[in-house]
Amino acid sequence: MTSLHLTRWQRLRLQRQLEGTPDARVYRRTLAVLEYSRGQPVAHIAQALGVTRQSVYNWVEAYTQAHDPSALGDDERSGRPSQWTEDVRAFLQALLAQTPDQRGYFAVNWTVPLLQEEIARGTGQSLSGDTLRRELDRLGYAWKRGRYVLDPDPQREKKTADPPASPGNQGRAAAQRLPG
Repeated sequence: MTSLHLTRWQRLRLQRQLEGTPDARVYRRTLAVLEYSRGQPVAHIAQALGVTRQSVYNWVEAYTQAHDPSALGDDERSGRPSQWTEDVRAFLQALLAQTPDQRGYFAVNWTVPLLQEEIARGTGQSLSGDTLRRELDRLGYAWKRGRYVLDPDPQREKKTADPPASPGNQGRAAAQRLPG
């Protein structure tokens, strides 16, 4: 690949993208194209950015084809299909409307492992704990680890000893008593 000569306008657009992007991958790609256009060796750019030389060549080629900074962004990808079908969501909400003891568990509150087990049993879907937590968060559920809190002891006042009287107050108390 030969050197890349940018016009003033192209360089300005790349620099604006470099300063304005919140995406680290787009930042790295834009920086690679700018450094390549300044005559930096590809091996030096690749080492500085922690990527392969082929990646730098691919980014420069993508920019050269379009001469548009947006060509350095990620393409839309479908990703892995979600396991959250409407049936699974409805099943989860039906579970949350009940308590685990109503379903035969020796527990009064749902935990992620219990929900995973019930969803797997009821729908055949095996969900990870993180997937389940994300869905619970999306539904607005918040949870914290339970704590044991004991009720205050109603007999506490009877069990505590009276505080000892200070020596300086004994004389005053005796003087205030009436004879007899």
